[in-house]
Amino acid sequence: MSHISVSIENFQKSVLDESHKRLVVLDISAEWCGPCKILDPVIKSVANEYGDGELLFAKLEAEDENMKIAGQYHVRGFPTVIAFINAEEVGRFHSAQNSDFVRNFIDTNLEKF
Repeated sequence: MSHISVSIENFQKSVLDESHKRLVVLDISAEWCGPCKILDPVIKSVANEYGDGELLFAKLEAEDENMKIAGQYHVRGFPTVIAFINAEEVGRFHSAQNSDFVRNFIDTNLEKF
């Protein structure tokens, strides 16, 4: 499983361009956010169940210039998790979720690829 940090500088290449090759799941979170701290280990745990070629997990800290990306995707709260295929949003969820929910979200979106 691949898990990377992204910023406004590498978002196009690391998320949008990469989503032409495999599902990209982007976690937009904030350091001060309680639900983000709950979701992060859940995502990392579930991510380990998938191979590198299947999907890429990307994390964007919503601070400074990175807030432009959150605004572009109309993020209204943190965490917001968005799935991308072919540079298009194909699904999203908000707030902390359990591993079964995250796994189902990934599997549903992998079927679209």
